[in-house]
Amino acid sequence: MRNTFIGILTCLLALGACQPARQPLPAGPELQDQCVQALTEVIVHDIFTPPVASRLYAYTQLAYYEALRPANPAYASLLPQLRGFAALPAAPDSVQCHYALSAATAFLKVAEALVFSKDSIRQARLRLLAPFDQLPDDVRARSAEWGEAVAAVVLARAAADNYKQTRGMPRYSVFKDAGRWTQTPPEYADAVEPHWRLIAPLRMDSAAQCQPPPPPAYSSDSSSTYYLELREVYQVTAGLTAEQDSIAYYWDDNPFVVEHKGHFTMANKKITPVGHWMGIAGILCGRYAKGDAVKVAQVYALTAAAIFDGFISCWHEKYKSRTVRPVTVIREWIAPTWEPRLQTPPFPEYTSGHSVISAAAEEVLTAAFGEVPFTDTTEMPYLGMQRTFASARAASAEAGISRLYGGIHFRAAIEAGKVQGEQVGQLFVPLLRK
Repeated sequence: MRNTFIGILTCLLALGACQPARQPLPAGPELQDQCVQALTEVIVHDIFTPPVASRLYAYTQLAYYEALRPANPAYASLLPQLRGFAALPAAPDSVQCHYALSAATAFLKVAEALVFSKDSIRQARLRLLAPFDQLPDDVRARSAEWGEAVAAVVLARAAADNYKQTRGMPRYSVFKDAGRWTQTPPEYADAVEPHWRLIAPLRMDSAAQCQPPPPPAYSSDSSSTYYLELREVYQVTAGLTAEQDSIAYYWDDNPFVVEHKGHFTMANKKITPVGHWMGIAGILCGRYAKGDAVKVAQVYALTAAAIFDGFISCWHEKYKSRTVRPVTVIREWIAPTWEPRLQTPPFPEYTSGHSVISAAAEEVLTAAFGEVPFTDTTEMPYLGMQRTFASARAASAEAGISRLYGGIHFRAAIEAGKVQGEQVGQLFVPLLRK
């Protein structure tokens, strides 16, 4: 009998020794990166346009930050400094709540509400939140409750930002006015988001707050600014260096590029420019935020919010000036079969969206970390490419000039867009905790 007891005890001890050790709970920055990646994959799959993608990133990132923020009382809520948000309820104390779980819960709740592929977000939730099952039931429940409460405040703002109203508005009407935008080859698609200027901004007092100067006047006079810039697009694209061609391709960030080969039509899904800058934000945070999860969340949130307002500002000008794209005029005046290096996006030319949102993002990122070097690996899964930059400002400048190399923007749209984006980004810089 004694030997039997010893044998059973030995087996139990051996079995216990073979049990896997508890996995550490996800740390804040890594968990947020995983949440962002899950959302990016859905945005690429669902083919959201860049302005709509900016809305998705802004609301989810704000939800993550606000749910995580009580972990460090030195960080203040951003919502009172933004437009249209109700007050948050009081957060539970840290003994009762695991704020990283709250943050991921809030992010994924907002994401699921706003995307098409809801099942993909639900699957991401199961995967990302599973490690928290080891928490006590009451802590897990209270953490989820706080995340849900934050998500509810953010989603209430999203429901009132005019997005739903713009879904039912008429399509953009094209008029054959000289110098005004018309559909472009190869798809001759309808204009994207002609009513985006009506979306309620987060920080700007209106879509027109950071309005740029008017574009150069449309003119076939060979000495006019307009004609000289048109010739520049034609000449630059005709003589692209290998480096310029690589830059154009790297920063394309067109979420849905259509290729025609004979009788076959193929589409290539890629990351949006917003997703690209979210990737850059994550890289800079990973290298320079020193593991401060709340700082990472704040930088992500303010970068996304600045891009969101940047699109509203840019789209206000696009559909105000309604400037024609280079491909339309070059084919009419210079070379009837001319093709730009990149496929022209279906919306008016002035100002350059890449220039605006890149400048808005780099204002926040430079204020957060200074002019620091980094290697951008965001495009590796999509293009198999990476590039190294001396700073976020250098990356922003390259993103802007890439549109000239690609043959889809005039220089004035790039330069004015840069200033426009800087003005938008500077509205968010004071909200950073230094």
